[in-house]
Amino acid sequence: MSCGSNEIISNSIVKTLPRPKAVIFDLGKVLLDFDYGIVIRGIAKRSVISLEDLRTLIDQSPLLYRYETGLMSTLEFYEAIRTATGFEGSLDDFSGIFGDIFTEIDPMIRLNLNLRLAGIPTFIFSNTNELAVRHIRSTYPFFKNFNGFILSYEHKSMKPAEAIYEAVEQATGLQGHALLYIDDRLENVDAGVRRGWQVIHHLAAHQTIEEVSKRLLIGHVMM
Repeated sequence: MSCGSNEIISNSIVKTLPRPKAVIFDLGKVLLDFDYGIVIRGIAKRSVISLEDLRTLIDQSPLLYRYETGLMSTLEFYEAIRTATGFEGSLDDFSGIFGDIFTEIDPMIRLNLNLRLAGIPTFIFSNTNELAVRHIRSTYPFFKNFNGFILSYEHKSMKPAEAIYEAVEQATGLQGHALLYIDDRLENVDAGVRRGWQVIHHLAAHQTIEEVSKRLLIGHVMM
């Protein structure tokens, strides 16, 4: 079973599934929007390479992959960027530019709050990095309101690799249909399907909220 880009699982299928015991949230584009263009423009102001070359270097690049899978420390990542771009700022300067790229997605943050108030455990499961998480922890109070966090750079594995999905099961103590997983990237959702998880391919907040309400049988969780 796989959720296509515009597919919501039918009511008849939902009714045959057990009620999930925990909800797993992706972070980027689900709870927080982000824009790497902010990083690129910020670094470009103090560097010697073009915006296009900066975008290739940073956005979904092999260098970022190494950083977000914990194969490079924050200092090593900063030094690699500085060497490649001629960036003139300090590590603190770089950290401020690289971390401050987020905007809250308010309906999804309220969804998590209402799930917690209903006694349902929730977890964050994200491909991310130390600088981003440091900024998020210090800036967004909602980030504290989860039962646990499975973050790629801490596990040295990135979605959709099987190992980090196993880490989610270990962290939650749950498997299969007991987990309800929300992610905006189809390849990540499909990896959850292969492990027997219930999944929602996140396209829009109102659709996801409606689907979570159906799965958990608790009424409209935005109320």
